[in-house]
Amino acid sequence: MKAPFHSAGAVLLAGLFLAALPSSSETSFDSVELIPEDRAGWTVTSLFAPISGLFLGGPGYWYSERKVRVETTPPGAVLDLFYVRRNFQKGYEQADAPVEVILPARIEAGSRDSLTVRAFMDGYQQKEVSFRIRSRTEELMIELEPLANSLVAVTHLYFAGRSSISFLTKEALTFRIQDRGKEYAVVLIETAGSSDAKAAMQGVTDSLVASLQPQQLGEDLVIKVGLTDSAGGNLDVRQRQAYDAIRRLHSFTLDVSPEGGAASSVRRARAALARVQTSDVAGCAERFDAELRSQLDPSALARALTPVGSFQDPYLRAALKRQGELSSDGSVRLVDGTKYDTSIPLELSAASSQSAEVIGYLAMLRSFVAELEAAPYRSSTLRGLVAPEVVPSDWERMLERSRAAEASCSG
Repeated sequence: MKAPFHSAGAVLLAGLFLAALPSSSETSFDSVELIPEDRAGWTVTSLFAPISGLFLGGPGYWYSERKVRVETTPPGAVLDLFYVRRNFQKGYEQADAPVEVILPARIEAGSRDSLTVRAFMDGYQQKEVSFRIRSRTEELMIELEPLANSLVAVTHLYFAGRSSISFLTKEALTFRIQDRGKEYAVVLIETAGSSDAKAAMQGVTDSLVASLQPQQLGEDLVIKVGLTDSAGGNLDVRQRQAYDAIRRLHSFTLDVSPEGGAASSVRRARAALARVQTSDVAGCAERFDAELRSQLDPSALARALTPVGSFQDPYLRAALKRQGELSSDGSVRLVDGTKYDTSIPLELSAASSQSAEVIGYLAMLRSFVAELEAAPYRSSTLRGLVAPEVVPSDWERMLERSRAAEASCSG
C-alpha cells in the first residue's frame, strides 16, 4: 500500500521542480551591475529606515539590492547607463536592451541619486529617461520614435566626364561633407535610410565614383562616396539643393568633376554628336526607342529629360537639335504627331520641354552616349540620363528587351 504514496510523492516533487524552472516564453535579460564604490552619506533617513520600511513594503525595502528591468520598443536598442549623484557621474555601463540593471540598496543611495538611461537605435530618435534610485521603479519601457526625415531615393548620373549624385528626402536636409582623400563622406543629419535608396546605391560606378556605401550611425545617415584611382586629387565638388513640388520631395545633389575639364568635355560632346548618323535614330532604331519607352514610367521619364537647370541640360538640348538636323525636314516629331523645327530656337525650347515624347530621342541619346563614353560606362550613363530612378538590375533587363526588339526588326 506504500507504492502509491511514493508514486504520488514523486509526481508532486517533479511538478514543483518544473514549476521552479523559468518559462521559455519569458523575456531573457542580461544583467549589468551599476553600484558606486562609495555609498551616500549618512542622513536622518538611515536612522528611521527600519521603521519606515515597514510601511513602504517591508524590511527589504531599504536594505535589499535593487534590480530594474529596462526594455525598448523596438527591442535591441543600445543603452548608455549613467549613475548620477549630485550632478556627478559615479558609474557608467553600456548594454543592449532588454537588460536588468543591478543597483545599490536604497539605504546606500542618496535622496538625489538617479539612473539616467539613454537609448539609441539606427533610424530612430535618441531618447533619454531618468529616475531616482530610491523610487519604486522596477520596470522601464522606452518607446523610440522613427526619425522624421528619411532618404526616399538616390539617383546617379555620369555624363561628359562629370558625376552627379542626388539624394531625395521627405524633409529639407541638414548635411555635412567631409573630404577624406580617396572618398567623400556625406553626412545626412537626423535622416534614416530606406531599402529602396540602399538598393539604388548598389553597383553605382563611373570613371570618377567607385562606389556608394551607406551606413546608419544612430540618427545620422553617412554615405561614403568612394573615388576611383583615375579621379585624381584635383576635383571640383559642388552642391545644390532643390524642391520637387509635384512629389513633395527635397533633393540634395553632389556634382563631382575634374578641375578645368569643362571646356574639353564640351569639345568631346560636340565631336560625338557630329558622328551620330540618321541610321542611329531612324529605321530599326525606332523599334529600340519604342520598346524602351513602353517599359519606362512616363512621369519618371519626363522628370529625367525635362530641363531643370542641371549641367546635362545643354547636352540634351544639343542632342535634340542634332536629331532634327538628321531628319528629312529638319524637325522632330512627338508621339501625338506634333512637329517642331529644331533650327528655330523657340521651337527647340518647346521640344526640349517635351523631349520625353520625342520619337527616336531615346535612340539618339543611346548613340550619343556610345560615341562619348567608354564601353564600361555606357549602360549606366544612359540609365542616368533617361531612367535614374530605375535600379541597375531592372534597367539591364529593359535594355535587353529593347535590343531584342531592334534585332528582330533588323532580322
